[in-house]
Amino acid sequence: MSSADWTEILLFIACLLLISPFLGRYCYDVYAGHQTWLSKGAGWLERLLYAMATIDPQEKMDWKQYLKALLLFNLFGLILLFAIQIFQHHLPWNPQQFPGLSWLLALNTSVSYVTNTDWQFYAGEATLSYFTQMAGLTVQNFLSAATGMTVFAALARGFTSRSLATLGNFWVDLVRSVIYILLPLSLVLSLLLVSQGVVQTLQPYVQTTTLEGQQQTIPVGPAASQVAIKQLGSNGGGFFHANSAHPFENPTRLSNFLQALSMLLIPAALPFTLGYMTKAPRLAWLLFLVMLTLWVISLLSARIWESQPNPVLGERSWLEGKEQRFGMTRSILWFNASTVSANGSVNAAQGSMKPMSTAIALFNMMHGEVVFGAVGVGICGMIFYCILTSYFAGGLVGKSPMFLLKKIGKRDMQWVLAGIFGPAIVTLLGTAITCFIPKAIAGLSSKGPHAFSQLLYIFTSTVVNNGSAFASIKTNINYYNIALSLTMTLGRLAIVVPALAMAGSLAQKNKISFGPEMVATDTPTYAIFLFSLIVLVAVLIYLPALCLGPILEHVLMEEGVQF
Repeated sequence: MSSADWTEILLFIACLLLISPFLGRYCYDVYAGHQTWLSKGAGWLERLLYAMATIDPQEKMDWKQYLKALLLFNLFGLILLFAIQIFQHHLPWNPQQFPGLSWLLALNTSVSYVTNTDWQFYAGEATLSYFTQMAGLTVQNFLSAATGMTVFAALARGFTSRSLATLGNFWVDLVRSVIYILLPLSLVLSLLLVSQGVVQTLQPYVQTTTLEGQQQTIPVGPAASQVAIKQLGSNGGGFFHANSAHPFENPTRLSNFLQALSMLLIPAALPFTLGYMTKAPRLAWLLFLVMLTLWVISLLSARIWESQPNPVLGERSWLEGKEQRFGMTRSILWFNASTVSANGSVNAAQGSMKPMSTAIALFNMMHGEVVFGAVGVGICGMIFYCILTSYFAGGLVGKSPMFLLKKIGKRDMQWVLAGIFGPAIVTLLGTAITCFIPKAIAGLSSKGPHAFSQLLYIFTSTVVNNGSAFASIKTNINYYNIALSLTMTLGRLAIVVPALAMAGSLAQKNKISFGPEMVATDTPTYAIFLFSLIVLVAVLIYLPALCLGPILEHVLMEEGVQF
């Protein structure tokens, strides 16, 4: 790597280190109901929304009430988004006169955006009106991200509560997540992106004449506002089909840096929010550094593998599928940031990456995207691993399984295992079942181990609500519309339900004073144990599948076979 590449990577890490603790403290103030610098300016809006929805902000919910409110709210959002897509030809801001979507495509897209996945079976500039993009997709980008943050807030309160069954109020957490965190950050990032050339307009597409005298239509639209929340909210769905490889979404190296940084900004801040809420600042830094270490290792590993020549394509094979204005290092930086954060946006062609780079991206998703994960949901997954680490570490030295001064019982461990292994089961079952459907396999755009990598990537990405695509699907779209709608839903529920159920269980337990019978959770030894367990669990579950896909493809590539 050049000195410029190293400088950008170190600057990226420095920005995370500097911003995350302060943003984490701010998020803590928001969820604790403290006054913030936005309280005076936006407090009226919060109170107005409560009044309009007849919400009592003082009402407390147990975990079942919290989950019920969350599911009903997301179900309503899904139905509304579905209707907007079906009837978009009757709605305003449709200058290109796009027709309504088919019900299967509308269903898949609705599930995708409500679950924070943003998997896309369509080209936005050729399919969706401005109204659908703004009132449908962008709104859900805010709400699905806020939903994940409410789950984290409830789980954190489970550790702070003392013999109470309540976890706060879902509606209050949702409104505060949007008004005080997501909206102001998105506004700032939108303005920065517009300054770099990201388009933001309601004017119709531009008709122009090329140098060859041919007529060309140039799609434009309100892209900057959607791009900002797609990155900050771990969404990833592009305004244009090419996503962030499109020059109207990501025109410069500065816009590329800002968007890549924004993917990790909130997920990297939430460990510190947890530390403030539970009064465990050393644990907050421990979690952050474990996440950062895993991410740096995957980043450098992918960069090394991607720089290796392809025996078939030659020394310059790394050029395939990448935007030359970004180059290899910025493409890999984005590639890793998007696959560890459940963001899923792309600035290069995923399917053009070297097989071992693909294996690393898959591994980033397969360990549950706890590094740094989706906003809210990622830190919940890390908490699952922390509890599992405390359980095993306690068992090895004959100590009681504790975490954050709460005793971990049998039911808690059952929910932890469901949260860790549930998504893995859905991923492998979905991949295996599809392998036995010839028409579905025929719809893949590849052959051999590359096709298996593509299939494994599809199900891994949708189950963990990442949404990035390895390559296009040629035929039998209806099967994938239905199957992936199911996997996206199951993947979301596999984290949300265990997290809230465990929060409800922990909230009813008294805190116990730290003693010699407990495992310390803020030591280097604990960090090494946690790091090893995250890697080991993912390897044990997914190594056979990786061997059939990207690892086998790498071996064959070295022998001169190209897929």
